[in-house]
Amino acid sequence: MLFGLLVVISSCKKQTKTREEAIPADAVKMTPATDIYPPMCLSDSWEAPVPMAGPINTAGGEDAPVITPDGNTFFFFWTPDVNIPAEKQIIDGVTGTWWSKKQGDTWTEPERIILNDDLSLDGPFCIQGNTLWFGSVRVGNYRQNGDIFIAKYKNGRWRDWQNVGEQLNQDYQIGELYVTEDGNTMIFHRPDFGGYGGYDMWETERTDDSWSEPANLGPVVNSDIDEGWPYLSPDGKELWFCRFSRSGYAGPSLFRTVKTDSGWSEPVEIITNFAGDPGLDAEGNVYFTHHFFSQDGKMIEGDIYVAYRKHFDKK
Repeated sequence: MLFGLLVVISSCKKQTKTREEAIPADAVKMTPATDIYPPMCLSDSWEAPVPMAGPINTAGGEDAPVITPDGNTFFFFWTPDVNIPAEKQIIDGVTGTWWSKKQGDTWTEPERIILNDDLSLDGPFCIQGNTLWFGSVRVGNYRQNGDIFIAKYKNGRWRDWQNVGEQLNQDYQIGELYVTEDGNTMIFHRPDFGGYGGYDMWETERTDDSWSEPANLGPVVNSDIDEGWPYLSPDGKELWFCRFSRSGYAGPSLFRTVKTDSGWSEPVEIITNFAGDPGLDAEGNVYFTHHFFSQDGKMIEGDIYVAYRKHFDKK
């Protein structure tokens, strides 16, 4: 999502628009009926994926879903046009991190979260208590293509946003990440660090005010293609991630692995056909990004989908 973008931060002033006002007049809103690669669930433990209900999805690009364990607060990245280059997204006044809250059975109209006093391009990675971990491209970063930041929710506002520092950003070169509920374990992806090829996933543990030397998750999880965009359960025992389908479907899929006494289990492909950026609530419902493509391979837009966990009655 954010990582890999090269942007030029200018001194242009921020604009103020609603999401509806920012979406191009000729934007196409896709639906399951017009989707040539509808997401599919390959497991009997989840229902067929459906677009997330309420005002979340638009004809723009929704991406990077993050949901609190109770399922009542939802964060996502949004841009009005998936074809807008990053150097224009950063000055359009609307692209960035948005959130919505559940009231009864419905979601509130999303609001943008402001995470900088100046221009920045921000997207959520995970929520840990009242701490939001996010990626950001802004002036003063260690890396041109984006650093990791955190922000705290205090008195009704997201405040105290701060860069997580040189070790994680410059020394470890972490990409998209997920942190356990206690804040002590982080899974992240990064390329070209002596792994198995492409993006690999790594683990680091908090040690006082720093983090341990990252350990590769190994050849059961990683391969010679890209693995990344992780979700890690609060107890650190369940890992979801993204890699290209191994079942013959289109684009990336979501895989699940479980930590055992002997290490991570063989990953199982769960949701496929252009499925990415997994996030789960405590009920096991899977929220993910689905991108719509045309027959000639052009991305049209992106929505957030959810596959609800089936609950079987015990007999």
